[in-house]
Amino acid sequence: MSKQRSVLLVDDSKFARLLVRAFISGNFADWQIDEAEDATKALEMVDAKTYDYLILDFNMPGMNGLELGKKLRARFPDAVIALLTANIQLEIQKKAESLGLEFLAKPPTEDKIRDFITAQEAAR
Repeated sequence: MSKQRSVLLVDDSKFARLLVRAFISGNFADWQIDEAEDATKALEMVDAKTYDYLILDFNMPGMNGLELGKKLRARFPDAVIALLTANIQLEIQKKAESLGLEFLAKPPTEDKIRDFITAQEAAR
């Protein structure tokens, strides 16, 4: 159906990572999915590998998702970078948009994740 892509999930919640991983692998079976529990780990991982999709939590210990997103956007101008967060304040959404990040509200659902990725793939 689609070409193989690589995804990095960055969230301090293991449960959230497992959930999103299941939604992606259930719909895009051949995609490679990696996980990082915080921004520091994510930055180490992007040193070794390029990702097509980076899905970031906002509230994490250390660097938040917007700060991480800004760094990742500079490195991966063509990647899809999304902030997946329960913090749906308009200010956060506007800040994400100004950094070139997509915005997804938690809780993640299979439909929400699948539809988001399908739309992104169609736009590529």
